[in-house]
Amino acid sequence: MVFALGACQDNRTRELAEQGLIYCSEGNPLSFNPQLDISGTTVDATSHQVYNRLLDFDSETGKVVPNLATSWLVSEDGLTYTFQLRKDVAFHSTAFFKPSRPFNADDVLFSINRWRLKDHPFHHVSGGSYPYFDSLGLNKVVVEVNKINGYRVEIKLSRPDSSFLATLATDFSVILSQEYAEQLLAAGTPELLDTQPVGTGPFQFVSFREDNHVRYHRNPDYWGEQQTQQQLIYDITPSSSMRLAKLITGECDVIAFPAQTELRIVEERGDLILDEKPGLNIGFWAFNTAKPPFNDARVRKALTMAVDKRTLIDAVYFDSAIAAKGLLPPTSWAFDDTRKETHYNPVMARQLLDEAGIGTGFTMDIWAMPVERAYNPNATKMAEIMQNYLQQVGVKARIVSYEWGTFRRLLAQGQHDSVLIGWTADSGDPDNFYRPLLSCSAIASGTNRANWCSEEYDDLIDQALAHTDENMRLTIYRQANDILEEQMPLFPIAHAYRFQAYRKEIKGLTINPFGGIQFAGVVKESR
Repeated sequence: MVFALGACQDNRTRELAEQGLIYCSEGNPLSFNPQLDISGTTVDATSHQVYNRLLDFDSETGKVVPNLATSWLVSEDGLTYTFQLRKDVAFHSTAFFKPSRPFNADDVLFSINRWRLKDHPFHHVSGGSYPYFDSLGLNKVVVEVNKINGYRVEIKLSRPDSSFLATLATDFSVILSQEYAEQLLAAGTPELLDTQPVGTGPFQFVSFREDNHVRYHRNPDYWGEQQTQQQLIYDITPSSSMRLAKLITGECDVIAFPAQTELRIVEERGDLILDEKPGLNIGFWAFNTAKPPFNDARVRKALTMAVDKRTLIDAVYFDSAIAAKGLLPPTSWAFDDTRKETHYNPVMARQLLDEAGIGTGFTMDIWAMPVERAYNPNATKMAEIMQNYLQQVGVKARIVSYEWGTFRRLLAQGQHDSVLIGWTADSGDPDNFYRPLLSCSAIASGTNRANWCSEEYDDLIDQALAHTDENMRLTIYRQANDILEEQMPLFPIAHAYRFQAYRKEIKGLTINPFGGIQFAGVVKESR
């Protein structure tokens, strides 16, 4: 089947293959500004290609390193951060924008104030939702952003936040061009800031055709590591088997999310490479606690006990994941090795359901993602297995899925009973799991799929950020874990390995442990 699909090469793809690097992406980006969308598809298409951030992560050590900020100072009370900015950094010069000045402090103020200030002229453009920042409650943490001079910026916080530097290095903390924004505002087209992007990154935007491709050209004025590829093409190919076929025939150089059943094919071919790395991620089953009877912890616990987690992992991940004991993977410094897994116990599950007044024949929905993700490569198959387990304790489960954009929109509206989904960390800080997934502020932002709110839990994760000592933070996170184990707003299933499949001619490509793919410094040698 793979080879039959590979025979479908067309002239357009042949031409693109000769011109540059081609990445077979699984879907359309929902925006070209990652401030506005947390989906991996958007992040992969934009964050490290079009933009830079003040800070970045060292991919080997996970430590925060300079990017557009060359150095920084933190006050003794942990409330004031001062950044020295990099000079002579050019914004993209495109067919739709010609910058008159390089990057400076005004762009930093614009980029941060856009998401934190509701009266900012661009805050409500493109919907006015900034899910990552909203989930962290950062608009309340950041109280001032001041320009000291053209290349020095001061950020003041309302309380100490030991994860703040890591937040500025995440895929979402991109720096936009104030000059471009003002030009668009004057022209009455401010929304183009998020659909025709301008940044300082290694590639500049050329065109986007929905369900077809995104085209980038090399940024000739890039301040960082220069590229040799003149073009970067995102070939939008939703089918995993078709992506593999295109990789085999050379129509694509790199592919997104190879299916678990396809990994052996890649490994056995001498012209392909498969890289593997432990993932900072979590795949889980979240219950919509805003809906009865899922507002009852007994029901949530019963449903998790009714399902054999080990069977799910064996059937869906094929030895490429480990069972989750909690939110954090073992690669996190705050991993709690004292935590125990929830065990399969259908007898106890039925007993808890009876105590909660849930009789046999109870019907519920399991929403299954229609796309592959490292943290859950086949949500539909997982839901089918769970459906059989739940039937054994008298629960009828209906599997629900939609096109990805519709799925995410209806999910954000809280229409689900439960959902199989997950999270890939954007930094090595444990707060990147605890706050976006389960804090009260993350409900409105749409990242808290359980719609669960606990003031006690929020107080604990706030306390953890007030400390820089990792042992103190670990002690506090263990208390938070106790609450999650008792309340079970979501069922942690697995931490998956991340895989990257590409052709042998591709050099310099590495797996980014903190989010989106990076093509800076990646070259394509002649075959």
